[in-house]
Amino acid sequence: MDASLTTRLAAEFIGTAIMIIFGNGAVANVELKGTKGFSSDWFLIAFGYGCGVMIPAVMFGSISGNHLNPAVTLSFAVMGLFPWENVLPYIIVQFLGAMVGQLLLVAAYKPYYDRTTNQEGILGSFVTIDAAHSRMNGFVNEFLGTLILVFGALAIGAGKFGAAGHIVVGLLVMTLVASLGGPTGPALNPARDLGPRLVHMFIPLKNKGDSQWSYAWVPVVAPIIGAICGAGIFQMIFA
Repeated sequence: MDASLTTRLAAEFIGTAIMIIFGNGAVANVELKGTKGFSSDWFLIAFGYGCGVMIPAVMFGSISGNHLNPAVTLSFAVMGLFPWENVLPYIIVQFLGAMVGQLLLVAAYKPYYDRTTNQEGILGSFVTIDAAHSRMNGFVNEFLGTLILVFGALAIGAGKFGAAGHIVVGLLVMTLVASLGGPTGPALNPARDLGPRLVHMFIPLKNKGDSQWSYAWVPVVAPIIGAICGAGIFQMIFA
């Protein structure tokens, strides 16, 4: 990463916003009444989130490393793969990018938010929800998914293989959403959940319902622990 810190932060901000627009945009297309994709299947969401990670990675991976995820940034720093002095700036712009991306998404889908009365469907286009209403189940799901994500990304070595590696990481995310997404979404990323949850809390929408803050810590804490464990296991076995 030879770019200046300012350039790398811009890449992380824009990349995270794109990820939210593509990923949560796919959820909105499925969940919001009257859209072209209304009531279509889970594959559309998995595809949207896979491309939501893959396309910014191809665009910005050589600039910022394409973290787009505080759990990734923290886990890389813990393992000595990323400088600690850049951790807080990266995390700040990731959260801001997620919030801006969600605001742009709401602007694009505003008429369909107004038509939708399903409060959980509206919330699902912002944040993750455990389908069993179990914080324990959500924690296990988010921990396992993020562990596999970070371990897999390091094993794939996206930084070494350029665009091809980033495409495979996007396919990894698509597979994780298709395979482990049933219980929670999943988030696999604190910024992806907490940033849009703040937007959901403050933005005026008809029938938006509760932001479910009692669950909000799960997709923040579990991905961070899972990411550190995934990076640690990879380093212990293969580094």
